[in-house]
Amino acid sequence: MILNEKKIKSKDVYKSDFVKIYEDEVLLPNNMTSKRVYIKHPGAACALPILDDGRILLVKQYRYPVNLVTLELPAGKKDIGENSLITIKRELEEETGYRATDFEFVMSIHNAIAYSDEVIDCYIARGLKEVDQPLQPDDDEFTEIAIFSLDELKAMIKLNEITDVKTIIMIQNYLLKMEEL
Repeated sequence: MILNEKKIKSKDVYKSDFVKIYEDEVLLPNNMTSKRVYIKHPGAACALPILDDGRILLVKQYRYPVNLVTLELPAGKKDIGENSLITIKRELEEETGYRATDFEFVMSIHNAIAYSDEVIDCYIARGLKEVDQPLQPDDDEFTEIAIFSLDELKAMIKLNEITDVKTIIMIQNYLLKMEEL
């Protein structure tokens, strides 16, 4: 069975520096037409920062769309044409005040595949050192760091205290790898 859809026409609905929203008319495999509204995103990067003692650094920040202070991995949007490793090095320092000497690429994830083309490149960051004068966060970004053991993070995920998808995926992936050792 053919599952692909073919774009017939596309309309710009909204554009900003951050995202673009489109509404497309598509031809379905059964030759009927339908509308698809989706977000084009430049991509992002995140890291699971592991301290030398095995504890994990997370970032607390307020997220307006869900009206919650969340616990998340350090992460950020890629600048146009930017390599994701450059992105996460910058974001790690801006959001946590730490630099890492070692970054291991783990995976790329589509965090909202039904309505966005955003891809988040995910890394593990090791060799963390606190920076005396870290890069300054964006003017509209306010964060605090929080440090947890893996056991604490497992419990927090089970209790639904961490709801951010990239954070859950990376912690669970790391726990699976630890079981293999």
